[in-house]
Amino acid sequence: MVEAPQLSRDRTRCHPRLTLFMSSQVILAAEGVNKAFDGFKAINDLNFYLDEGELRTVIGPNGAGKSTFLDLITGRTRLDSGKITFGTGVGEEITSKKEYEIYRMGIGRKFQTPSVFTEHSVFDNILLGLRGHRGVFRTLFAKLSSEDSDRIEDVLKIVGLFGKRNDQAGSLAHGQKQWLEIGMLLAQDAKLLLVDEPAAGMTDEETHKTGELLLSLAGKHSIIVIEHDMVFVRQIAKKVTVLHQGHVLCEGTVDDVQNDPEVRSVYLGRGKH
Repeated sequence: MVEAPQLSRDRTRCHPRLTLFMSSQVILAAEGVNKAFDGFKAINDLNFYLDEGELRTVIGPNGAGKSTFLDLITGRTRLDSGKITFGTGVGEEITSKKEYEIYRMGIGRKFQTPSVFTEHSVFDNILLGLRGHRGVFRTLFAKLSSEDSDRIEDVLKIVGLFGKRNDQAGSLAHGQKQWLEIGMLLAQDAKLLLVDEPAAGMTDEETHKTGELLLSLAGKHSIIVIEHDMVFVRQIAKKVTVLHQGHVLCEGTVDDVQNDPEVRSVYLGRGKH
């Protein structure tokens, strides 16, 4: 069983060595991870632990290594050293696995820009998520079981798009496309959801609904959310990780992070309030 560092409960200042992990049910562990591009260290001795069912928000200035970290988790980019393990208990190292293998293990990613099938219906987009990488033609013309149909309708209700199920995905508002893509991850039955800047470009109402959706998914799913909008972060986050220069600068509650002098200097002081 992977165990995260145990730390004194009476030390609360935001600091990389003072993380607030108290559970031993870690589902994702990154230990001593490094990645450089042409001599630039995008990830620098990164240690990160996520509990099963936890919703963690990751923040940091541009170039802090946030997206690169997600690339390493999903196998899109290979790390130079260290290891990443996925799964409760002993966990399985995913460092050398291919993208499709990691996908099949139950790790799904939503990029900042929605990547839905705009020419197909909302229902069909969820169907495509349900059946994975089988190809659009093969998926859409295969026989649909009643079990699959029920599953798709359940997902549509969860993401608030049941009433739009027959609409073309391209006709959806920006926020609705984001929810649809999250729905595709749910249909995939991803255990770990990696969500990159979901609030970007959303209205205040869409942002709030997105926060409610993610909060409703936590527990059944483990979630990592990369975000810049601190109002949104405060809505969803119990625990925040701050990355800076590819390393964990600090971890803690939203208040811990916002009150930390180093964080304010390198990130929040740049207008990310």
